Amino acid sequence: MHSGRGGVAPMTTEHRTDPSAQGGEVHVRAGDAETVRAAHEVLRGSGRRGVIARILPFLGPAFIAAVAYVDPGNFATNIQGGAQYGYLLLWVIVASNLMAMLIQSLSAKLGIATGRNLAELVREHYPRWAVVCMWLLMEGVAMATDLAEFLGAAVGFQLLFRMPLLWGGIATGVATFVILGLERKGFRPLEAVITALVGVIAVSYVVETFMERNTLDLGAVLRSSVIPRLEGGGSVVLAAGILGATVMPHVIFLHSALTQGRIVTKDPVLLRRLFGYELLDVAIAMGIAGCVNMAMLVMAASTFHHAGLKEVGTLEEAYKTLTPLLGSAASWIFAISLLASGLSSSAVGTLAGQVIMQGFVHRQIPVWLRRALTMLPSLFVIARGYSPTDVLVYSQVVLSFGIPFALLPLLGFTRRRQIMGVLVNHPVTTLVTVAVAAIIISLNCYLLYAPVMSLVHMLASGGVG
Repeated sequence: MHSGRGGVAPMTTEHRTDPSAQGGEVHVRAGDAETVRAAHEVLRGSGRRGVIARILPFLGPAFIAAVAYVDPGNFATNIQGGAQYGYLLLWVIVASNLMAMLIQSLSAKLGIATGRNLAELVREHYPRWAVVCMWLLMEGVAMATDLAEFLGAAVGFQLLFRMPLLWGGIATGVATFVILGLERKGFRPLEAVITALVGVIAVSYVVETFMERNTLDLGAVLRSSVIPRLEGGGSVVLAAGILGATVMPHVIFLHSALTQGRIVTKDPVLLRRLFGYELLDVAIAMGIAGCVNMAMLVMAASTFHHAGLKEVGTLEEAYKTLTPLLGSAASWIFAISLLASGLSSSAVGTLAGQVIMQGFVHRQIPVWLRRALTMLPSLFVIARGYSPTDVLVYSQVVLSFGIPFALLPLLGFTRRRQIMGVLVNHPVTTLVTVAVAAIIISLNCYLLYAPVMSLVHMLASGGVG
């Protein structure tokens, strides 16, 4: 991994010098040269391009970050919410997505303005003991994230190809190696593959929604999307779960790294224009992720809840129950979307782990070695016969602990003019972000009690499932 403005990808010997960047030469890999050149042309207002052609060079980082919002953990939460409460909690997904847009835009802005990622800035500005503690915590968060996403992909392989879960885990590892190998060719090939996998998830749920059109109540969907309502303590817990899991700490660190060296300029006017395009990237990518999450819940509400099947709570149950309700094609589509989610999020989780290690301690290990090491806990869980869905839930407990250590530094840095320059937060932005951070952190604290007690009971009894 290359530090500073090199982004998250390792610098190869094949590069070109980009003379269009302000403030000095920037090394650009050959595979990215055309994208970088086109982006600088758009920023300077030179050349004749249509609207789509002007936008395309800037799309990509937010699509990689958005994978965290459609990972296998979201599948389980949304399916459970829709099966138990119908369309009731759609407004929670809408609110969560708006929060995600705000936070990811701040992370992207941090990388653009400083040329450093969040972990690097923490290392520069925090005392050493705090940096070491945060690094160890965030490594734990990255491992927990990777465990959940790896298991989700393994379940996808199992459901789709009827292979044993252990072989599904091995297939996941191989596929992730292939995806991560694209990074050596530049940021664009990896962005393209991750975006394609997000597209597979989105298309899958468009098809699922079409298949359930006979039981779909569009009026209720629209009302529930904008009118906050809750029904009893159970819905409060699920709403808190959806909101509390909105922010994945690892992807906050990763997004700042994805933008730190992608398109480089120091001109204040061009910086503002660049951030404007990155906001568009965030709006499109997170908008798609939000629609996918809504479609998941709508699918569960229109099929399981409508049929009176309110106890469907695991990925395997959802897959098996879709066949008698919508036909075998629906089950296959569900499995395909789960596999795409698991593979893309597993690759992104490995990249985030690299960013965290490089940023906090300026150390790195080959990405293939990190992938191999992070496979081991997942393969152990599979070999022991633990329930993948239960492990997904318990992994969220670890993620909850990491949220303040990503959100609060992000807020602290983006409000400081000496760090951000012309892209410093507007006071209103800072105020809204403080409110969002307070809500998310409070909800995660609220949610920690029951899962921690369950985890303690699980360990005391000797296992899960």
